[in-house]
Amino acid sequence: MAATSFDSSKAYKSWEVDGKFFGDGREVALLEYVHSHPDVEQMRGNPKRVIQAIDAFAQSHTGLINIGELKGALVCDLVAKHKPAVMLELGGYVGYSAILFGDALKRAGGKRYFSVEKNPLFAAVASSLIDLAGLRDTVRVVVGTGAEGIQRLYDEGALASQIQAAFFDHHKPSYTSDLKLCERLGLIGEGTVLIADNMILPGNPEYEAYVRASVAEKRAKADAGGEKGNPSLQYVSRSEISYEPSGQQDALEITECSGIAA
Repeated sequence: MAATSFDSSKAYKSWEVDGKFFGDGREVALLEYVHSHPDVEQMRGNPKRVIQAIDAFAQSHTGLINIGELKGALVCDLVAKHKPAVMLELGGYVGYSAILFGDALKRAGGKRYFSVEKNPLFAAVASSLIDLAGLRDTVRVVVGTGAEGIQRLYDEGALASQIQAAFFDHHKPSYTSDLKLCERLGLIGEGTVLIADNMILPGNPEYEAYVRASVAEKRAKADAGGEKGNPSLQYVSRSEISYEPSGQQDALEITECSGIAA
């Protein structure tokens, strides 16, 4: 169910600081804030408390580009419903979503959550917070672009067969090409659920058009040239309106693979 209101008392500070939205030292400051927190011992092995500490930093110090409580709850509901054994995340940032969804996956009986993050500093922050949350045995952080992470996990056998869920929250123009890579590698099949963030802020019309296209439309485009995936995969896709932790309206694109057309 889409969120219909936003509690302004929980709003993050502005993302933009002197023209920057991330990578200006705020991620290291977050790590220092959490590990010097007077309640840090109560956070150990407690994902909920770690998430609360990250939110508290972003509400009182500097905004962070996290998915936040409201959109995060929508994804957690999907994890509880679909019960994926393996879930792939592209764009891990400081580990907020990996902790939130990795915990949801673990509680739903899942085994592995792979979080791919391009920036090695962000990946190190995420790994530390994931360890603090007690999810080291469930969540693995992989450094690289989305395509590099997918290919590396596939080549080593960690993603050797169909994944049940994937969360896209990385470089927006890479959503479609990285999904097509997953399709070519046979990682998408009947029952796979795809969740794409930031469909309003900033928006991703190319990805939305691809997951909403018919098999015939995708086959025609594939025959005309360009990057190929598996156009025979049948998708049912919808938009879920919600809010960024800043209070700005955004949406998730939720796509389920219903089968493979003959």
